[in-house]
Amino acid sequence: MGISDLIASFLQEGLEEAKDGVLEVQRSDLAQRFNCVPSQINYVMSTRFSPERGYIVESRRGGNGYIRITRVQVDRQTLMMHVINSLGASVDLASARAILSNLVSAGALDESLGRTFLAAVGDKALASVPRENRDRVRADILKQVLILQV
Repeated sequence: MGISDLIASFLQEGLEEAKDGVLEVQRSDLAQRFNCVPSQINYVMSTRFSPERGYIVESRRGGNGYIRITRVQVDRQTLMMHVINSLGASVDLASARAILSNLVSAGALDESLGRTFLAAVGDKALASVPRENRDRVRADILKQVLILQV
């Protein structure tokens, strides 16, 4: 398990223990606890606690800087519409995998359907599409299948 995984797990546990779904931590304390540079904390925040994953992250830098992570609780339809609206003109495979995984984790899609959608937008399914067009086609397919779920 890498340092990013350890930091993310620590923060996730803290969020689960928080009564109100809000966790506030000092960036410097985290960096010191995990013996890493503050930019490593920033990396974890941007990759593991993004809005697409259902989190709002507020941050203040400086000596007394903090990070406040809030788990967003929304109904299924609102979550699906947020994801659809946040999809850009292109989506790479890793992002599609993360989006579908988050929808399954949130209970917005059942696991079997999530795997089916991932197969439909995977590189094997899009093998006949020129590589430079795959991310655009992937985004179009993902938007359409998710719209049908709303």
